[in-house]
Amino acid sequence: MDKGITLLNIAGFTVGDTLLELSYLVAALLFVVGLKMLSHPETARRGNLWAFGGMALAMVTTLLLHKNPEGEGISLTNIWIILAAIGVGAAIGWMVARKVKMTAMPQLVSLYNATGGGASMLVALLEYPAAAAGDVGSIVVTVLGLIIGAVAFSGSMVAFGKLDGRVGDIMKPFMTYINLVLMVLTLGLGAFIVASPNPPTEMIWAIYALFGLSLVYGVMFVMPIGGADMPVVISLLNSFTGIAAAMAGFIYNNQAMILGGILVGAAGMILTLLMCKAMNRSLINVIVGAFGGGVSAASGEQGTIKEITLSDAAVLLSYSQRVVIIPGYGLAVAQAQHIAQELDELLESKDVDVKYAIHPVAGRMPGHMNVLLAEADVPYEKLVEMDDINPDMPNVDVAIVVGANDVVNPAAYNDPGSPIYGMPIIDAHLAKNIIIMKRGMGKGYAGIENELFFNDKTRMLFGDAKSSIQKLVTEIKTM
Repeated sequence: MDKGITLLNIAGFTVGDTLLELSYLVAALLFVVGLKMLSHPETARRGNLWAFGGMALAMVTTLLLHKNPEGEGISLTNIWIILAAIGVGAAIGWMVARKVKMTAMPQLVSLYNATGGGASMLVALLEYPAAAAGDVGSIVVTVLGLIIGAVAFSGSMVAFGKLDGRVGDIMKPFMTYINLVLMVLTLGLGAFIVASPNPPTEMIWAIYALFGLSLVYGVMFVMPIGGADMPVVISLLNSFTGIAAAMAGFIYNNQAMILGGILVGAAGMILTLLMCKAMNRSLINVIVGAFGGGVSAASGEQGTIKEITLSDAAVLLSYSQRVVIIPGYGLAVAQAQHIAQELDELLESKDVDVKYAIHPVAGRMPGHMNVLLAEADVPYEKLVEMDDINPDMPNVDVAIVVGANDVVNPAAYNDPGSPIYGMPIIDAHLAKNIIIMKRGMGKGYAGIENELFFNDKTRMLFGDAKSSIQKLVTEIKTM
């Protein structure tokens, strides 16, 4: 029988075991360094490489040094199977990453998040018989891994479908009660499995019932949540995937999985809470409030819409001193980030100071606008967060709103009955002049009229954002 290729056969149990644990510690440190670097756009690329190095180290040392309770290493046959699986997955990931459009990045993030949750879910499902033969702690982490992993998997798949336009919203008041019942049933069945004195063979029906119930709950959990809350939901589901991975690490007693999962789970939860704070809403309100879906639009005419011609917009921008571009999901849909950067450079050549105002939840995933503008080689220092740009907005000559809606709607300040009331927004309404680029008068995901459209300082430039900015650039060049 092939005992596997391990250092245990060469240097003995103690040395191999120590090296494996040490490699996990080094991998965890690389994860922390990479995560820290990901917090800033200038270091994010290197942060990815550091984290990749940590994961590669953990994988290699696990293949070479891991042993089962009998002291046997991974067999040569299994090593080749594992390497083949890694190769296929890496090839698929590389091809997808090369071909996916930046506008589809939120969907891709959700899909990858689903694979992580699904992997943890399958680990728990397959390892339950072995866990049930052990102590209560093993059963607890297995049940938690199954529940959280299944919710992360099915919830992320629904999020992918919603972001990709394949799944609609179900915004009904009774959905909250259905989800509460499903959550209680799921947790209750999990507790029953943990507390049951029956042998594993008699509880297989319960573990599969828990598996199915968790998948259903994940679907129902995400289904009522509207598009405006998708960045928060994606971050929350990412946190769930990290926690599920940590549970899988406990199942296999793998410190690298435990530490990596905890880091991902903690980072995802912190980001979720920060975005909730940016929206001035609690996490519970995001989950059960259905913001961005079923809210009725405000009725009645609110004012007069004024349009602006390309020539007038070109003159206004060319003779301004300070211009702020406020991007939103419409910029991503139109794939207008490159031409926006060209407009930026053209105005800078005329001594116009140009900045980009970034709202924390603009787009469909955390950092969506930062990713798009970084792809267009916009300098990082030009991307200014909402809290930093708002004090300067009264001194801005022109605010250009490209595809943003709810994140610039003054109803957040003025209308206590609005679903976005109290949500911090970018103060575009304080700029001296406002140009809004939109295809039409469509409402944002909150389903309400944007008061900014009717502001006396606002001029609408209708049309596809990419086409409009391209024509604007041409107009400025011919002046």
